[in-house]
Amino acid sequence: MTTVTVLTSLALLALAGCGSESGRAPAGSEVAPELPLTDVRWSIDSLGVDGKRIAVPAGAGLEIDSKGTATVDTGCNGVGAMVTIDGDTITVGERLPSTQKGCSGVPGTFEEALGAAFEGKIKAKVEDKKLTLTTAGGDTIALSAEKPAPLVGTEWTVNSLVSGETSSSLPKDKKGETGKATLTFAKDGTVSGSLGCNGFSASAKTTGSTITFGPVRSTRKLCPEPGMSLERELLKVLDGKVTYEVHHRALTLTAAGGTGFGATADTPAP
Repeated sequence: MTTVTVLTSLALLALAGCGSESGRAPAGSEVAPELPLTDVRWSIDSLGVDGKRIAVPAGAGLEIDSKGTATVDTGCNGVGAMVTIDGDTITVGERLPSTQKGCSGVPGTFEEALGAAFEGKIKAKVEDKKLTLTTAGGDTIALSAEKPAPLVGTEWTVNSLVSGETSSSLPKDKKGETGKATLTFAKDGTVSGSLGCNGFSASAKTTGSTITFGPVRSTRKLCPEPGMSLERELLKVLDGKVTYEVHHRALTLTAAGGTGFGATADTPAP
């Protein structure tokens, strides 16, 4: 029996190609439960409760990490629970701390219904990169293994700054708003986007799990905070050789000194 947690990331052959893009294996891939469930970002396609179809918000998904940590993304809050996997049975146990945003409309209804369905013993069936969860009461959750976003051609939106093992939120202004920074890698070996204030471009040579950036060319606008602060932090990373990892829809760039940033893919991978 393998103990795992439900987490908001495939090392198993049955689902090869749906995990991480880099020179490194995804964290936790060394422990495999009886079913190919772990280290997969599962998109929730449908939810049926008491014979009724519940609308599923965009971005809703489930991930089970084989090391024992994971999340359910309800499209509003991240919800966690300890589970065990024994054969084709998932047993949901202790709930973990979750975000506490007030959810209304489709996300609110979905979160409540999913919370009621994802309890107790649940039968799991994996077939052709599809996962079906069926509760003792007959409620069903249908999911699909989500293809990881490719490094090249995806617009990445920066959402965190990294310093060693610590990840922090982006600089905010007095209203609590952050600057928006994006980057897109092109097939011709260049990268371009916004630094949170100015537009930029640079060469970007990818070799294995590293990217080597050439000199950054950018516009020269003076922008209000937090745009300039964010820009300065990103320029520290976009300088020379960095390590990168794509884990499902999340990208992390880390410079030699341990500074870096995280970004998420804006649109689902085809």
